[in-house]
Amino acid sequence: MSKYEYVFHMEGVSKTYPGGKKCFENINLSFLPGVKIGVVGVNGSGKSTLMKIMAGIETEFGGEAWAAKGVAVGYLPQEPQLNPGLNVRENVMLGVKGKKDLLDRFNELAMNYSDETADEMAMLQD
Repeated sequence: MSKYEYVFHMEGVSKTYPGGKKCFENINLSFLPGVKIGVVGVNGSGKSTLMKIMAGIETEFGGEAWAAKGVAVGYLPQEPQLNPGLNVRENVMLGVKGKKDLLDRFNELAMNYSDETADEMAMLQD
């Protein structure tokens, strides 16, 4: 099977921390569409670093890593940066603010539907 059929591919990926400490070396992974993958290891074994490379957050590594066109890799840190001045719901809503703003605007236009609002509603649906 060609590697170009994979949704994500890593070849020869290695990561060394400053000071020369190796995190991992020569990782080869290829994921097919629709599969469920688990990353298991002891604390400090490089699981989070591997996920950061996959998500494009960590860019200092050796080897090749890419996601197929149209594929997005998300990463949620173990300890997310939360705003201490907000409650849990408010912190979560920060992550969807852009979409919520669009939905709120769409609903506002729908409540006052007219020929003038129809074009903007169509744009918001895209």
